[in-house]
Amino acid sequence: MIKVLVIDDENKTREFIAKLIRSFGLDLEVIAQGESVETALAAIESNQPDIVLLDIQMPDGTGFDVLKRTPTKNFEVIFITAHQEFAIKAIKFSALDYILKPVDPEELRDAIEHAIQAVSEKKDIKQFDTLQHNLVPHQKKKLVLKTQESVFVVELDDIIRCEADKNYTFFFLTSGKKILVSKTLKDFETLLSGSHFFRIQQSHLVNINFVERYDKTEGGSVIMKDGAAVPLSPAKKDLFFKILENL
Repeated sequence: MIKVLVIDDENKTREFIAKLIRSFGLDLEVIAQGESVETALAAIESNQPDIVLLDIQMPDGTGFDVLKRTPTKNFEVIFITAHQEFAIKAIKFSALDYILKPVDPEELRDAIEHAIQAVSEKKDIKQFDTLQHNLVPHQKKKLVLKTQESVFVVELDDIIRCEADKNYTFFFLTSGKKILVSKTLKDFETLLSGSHFFRIQQSHLVNINFVERYDKTEGGSVIMKDGAAVPLSPAKKDLFFKILENL
């Protein structure tokens, strides 16, 4: 049976989340235990859970401190947070999951079901390492890209462009590597906004730093430094040139 551990600094919240999970009727053993970094570490050690719901803010530190001090991270993690903080982006960049307080039952169920599916797969330690890296202020950010076969960690500065293919996204890197991820381009547009990425057309998200020139022929195309010619949507033209001027 899959074992779920709920860690939160408030006893009522801990018990409420555990009760919600039990109400889903899934084949799970749910334990509500741990309200601080120290008690969380002890709870993980004694219970050996498969899934950990981990509060970010604790009296003596954070959920990230718990992960940092856990020697063997062979469990799925779902972070719990009370507000949209800077750490949310670091969590997303690391392809990890989170839910916001007050907890929405449907969001919680989705997160639990996703974690159950992932339990059979060995958790890649690179995701936790990337999270710790991305939590450091002013550090060049890294992005975890999960494919069916592998887990890649890439620096944002190494991504030239992204191209949509229905519900999938191709990443084109400076190394010449091409990575296919089963997420939509919209997901990555939201995640990469504010990081020199701009959606110049319905199917294309480009790293502005790799734009070489604008070619006016054949309706107008953006020529990237890897030689790719990406069509520029007329609706995005003014904003695109404004962004280039501000570089």
